Amino acid sequence: MLAFILRRLAQAVVVMLTVAFIAFMLFQYVGDPVTNILGQDATPEQRDQMRADLGLDQPFFVQFGRFVANAVQGEFGLSLRQGQKVSTLLLERFPATLELVVVAAVIALVVGIPMGVYTALNRGTFLSQVMLTFSLLGVSLPTFLIGILLIMLFSVTLGWLPSFGRGEVVKLGEVWTTGWLTVTGWKHLILPAVTLAIFQLTLIMRLVRAEMLEVLRTDYIKFARARGLSNRAVHFGHALKNTLVPVITITGLQLGGLIAFAIITETVFQWPGMGLLFIQAVTFADIPVMAAYLCLIALIFVVINLAVDLLYFAVDPRLRVERPGGGH
Repeated sequence: MLAFILRRLAQAVVVMLTVAFIAFMLFQYVGDPVTNILGQDATPEQRDQMRADLGLDQPFFVQFGRFVANAVQGEFGLSLRQGQKVSTLLLERFPATLELVVVAAVIALVVGIPMGVYTALNRGTFLSQVMLTFSLLGVSLPTFLIGILLIMLFSVTLGWLPSFGRGEVVKLGEVWTTGWLTVTGWKHLILPAVTLAIFQLTLIMRLVRAEMLEVLRTDYIKFARARGLSNRAVHFGHALKNTLVPVITITGLQLGGLIAFAIITETVFQWPGMGLLFIQAVTFADIPVMAAYLCLIALIFVVINLAVDLLYFAVDPRLRVERPGGGH
C-alpha cells in the first residue's frame, strides 16, 4: 500500500512540473502584458521599467524557477491585469466555483445512477426510452447551448430564475463566501448547476446502464437467481454493488473535470468563479493568472485521481492481493 502511494505521488510531481512548464512556456507568447498595462503611447523607458518591475526581463528559466518556487508556497505572483496577488484572486473566486461544482456533482450522481439502474432493469419501457433519448441530447448538445436554452426558458420566458450572477452571499471568515445560506443564492445557483451537471449526469447514466447490463449477464448473477434470491436482492445486493466498482474510476475523474468544464458555464451565466477569472485573464494575456489556474486544475485532477485509485484499491479486494514480486 505504501509503495503504491509513493509511486502515485512521484507520478503526481512529474505531472505537475510538466503542466507548469508547458503552461508557463506557452503563455510567454500570448500577447504583451506591458502594452496592456501601459498602453500604446508609453515611452521605451517606461516599457523597460515596467518589464523590469514585472521580472519579464529575466531569462525564461529564471522566471519559471521563480514561478515554481512561489507556487510551492502558494504564491503565484501578481496579476498583470488587477495588480493583486494571484493567490488572493483565486481564493476569492474559489468558493463560487466549488459550490457550483459540488451542487452539479450531487445532481449528476443522485439523478444519474438511479436513471442508469432503471434503464438497465426496465429495457423497452416508454420511460426508459425517454431517459435514453434525454441522455443522447445531454451528451450531444454543447454546454453553452444548454445554458442558453435554460436561460431562454426559465429566465426570459417563465421568469422563474435569474440568468446571471451569484446572488446574495454570506461571508464566512476572511475570504470564504457562500450563497448556500441565502434564498437568492440558491436561485442563482440552480440554472448554472443544472447546466454543468447535465453532461456528467447523462454520462454516468449510460455508464451505469452499460455496466449493469454486463453484470446481469454474469454467471454469479445466474447462480444467485438459481438460489431463489428475490429480484431486489439480486439487483441491488449483488449486481449494483459490482457495477459501481468500475464506475468509481470514471465517475471520479469526470467529477474532477467539472471544475475544468465550469469555465463555459461560468462564462454563460457570468458566475464569479475561477473559470470566469481565467477567461478574463486570457483576454488580457494575464500570464500569472493563466499559469496558476492551469496548475491548480492539474493539481485537482492529480489529487482526485489519487483518491479514486485509493478508493478503487479499497473497494476491489483483487487489487490488494500481493504479487509474487511483493508489489500490488
